[in-house]
Amino acid sequence: MEAKDPSGIEKRLQYEFKDKSLLLEALRHSSYVNEISEPHMRDNERLEFLGDAVLNLTVGHILMHNDPDIKEGDLSRSRANLVNESQLAETARSFRLGDYILLGKGEIQTQGREKNSILADAFEALMAAIYLDGGFDAAYKIIAKKFQPLIEQLDAADSNYDYKSRLQERVQIEHGVIPGYKIIREDGPDHDKTFWVALTVIDIQTEGSGKSKKAAEQDAARNALELLGNRS
Repeated sequence: MEAKDPSGIEKRLQYEFKDKSLLLEALRHSSYVNEISEPHMRDNERLEFLGDAVLNLTVGHILMHNDPDIKEGDLSRSRANLVNESQLAETARSFRLGDYILLGKGEIQTQGREKNSILADAFEALMAAIYLDGGFDAAYKIIAKKFQPLIEQLDAADSNYDYKSRLQERVQIEHGVIPGYKIIREDGPDHDKTFWVALTVIDIQTEGSGKSKKAAEQDAARNALELLGNRS
């Protein structure tokens, strides 16, 4: 199957390129360029490199904006869950990017348009092309539209994950003890307090913070589970 007219991608993303050569470069897989053998034609690998940085910066910015108190470890974990090959490929599929990628005959025969690696790389390249063509704001708008719902799903999953129960279940089974929690500090005015909790269990001591005592306890329990996980 031949690639579709690239103007279709512009319609799906609701973004029109001023420099169409950037769009075409983003859609060219190395297998296609190798077969064409035109000396000045470039594949999308350089744009893929830049697109990775654009995506990481944008998703990181959205995560920090959504939760000003997010810790570096949580930020890295959440971003890794969003900006990875599998998720980028699914995002590419959401607007049928595979239909527009220029592939060599071998990749076409082996269903290259459905390969996660090819789709993810093309999506990164496309975001870089938009960044170069329209600036950061243009790329941010499109990435935010695609990733904001995914970020909200992550937030919901985190809020529903009961770290305290998981920790207590584990240490009771393995050590026959239960964790102890103690409020050690409260910061801020009454309408916007941040609570700090110390947790002690077996030989582990952690702290957690949150906008409520329960949230601070959950944060401390999550930190304790991470330490226990590192011992496994």
